[in-house]
Amino acid sequence: MNTSPQSDLEAQRSREGLARRFPRAFVTGAGGGLGLAFTECLLNAGVRVWGTTREASRLQALSRRHGFTPVVLDLEKGDAAEQAFLSAADQAGGAFDLLINNAGFGQFSPFVDAEFTSWSRQLDAMLMTTMRITHLFLGRLRDRGEMRGGIVNVSSVAVDFPLPHMSGYNVAKAGLSAFSESLIFEMRGTEVMVVDFRPGDYRTAFNQSMSPTALLTRRPGLAPIWQRLEYNLNTAPLPARAARDLERTLLRGKSGTVRSGSLFQTVIAPFLARFAPLALKRALMVRYFGAS
Repeated sequence: MNTSPQSDLEAQRSREGLARRFPRAFVTGAGGGLGLAFTECLLNAGVRVWGTTREASRLQALSRRHGFTPVVLDLEKGDAAEQAFLSAADQAGGAFDLLINNAGFGQFSPFVDAEFTSWSRQLDAMLMTTMRITHLFLGRLRDRGEMRGGIVNVSSVAVDFPLPHMSGYNVAKAGLSAFSESLIFEMRGTEVMVVDFRPGDYRTAFNQSMSPTALLTRRPGLAPIWQRLEYNLNTAPLPARAARDLERTLLRGKSGTVRSGSLFQTVIAPFLARFAPLALKRALMVRYFGAS
């Protein structure tokens, strides 16, 4: 679709407004998927971005972009993650203006079949370490004497409809949304916006990182559920849509919950989660995922 010069100019002004409001951003999980899309969107707007990944090699392409600084950070190592954030903040002049807590991972397994450490790892990484980094982010804003900026916690539509056999992921994301709600209340009277960003399925490598081949060999009855999860991801929108939704949200400058994805996942499913009886909601989940 062709755009007019006027619409191009308006888009450029919007991007410049984003850079003025959030000149320095810290994005976790910038090496791929939604984190990469968010990072590219911010860089295109002129925002300086410090982006993290567990493996520096995943940031080689981004490292060639003007305004990008790579940060090696592993959410499973809380103390080291704190130090990595503080070092990056010092490089940024003491504090960041925008924090996007995006990094995360899932595991597909019945709860009792996996070692409990696999579930606690997810909670420690995606919830506790994320809270630790956010605590440091807000502390640096306070020390700067200016409570102005933005926090985006990337949760999931799994808060409304938990994914089957992904207990750790579901709990971590629900906790993250509850954390966002707490911060929205506490940041009233300041200029810190807090966004509970709940994406649906997007075409990323999220499913590839779980690789439940051995599990499905032992438990073939789980195959239809896994196939449905993979189908949803493989036919989902590209991450660029989520980046556009987040950009519009940041430009509005208002705290709240934002859902991003397909019409079903962002409108219909939340409506059912809010108004449908729990028994109906659970029956729909069983039917949708082909669970026996």
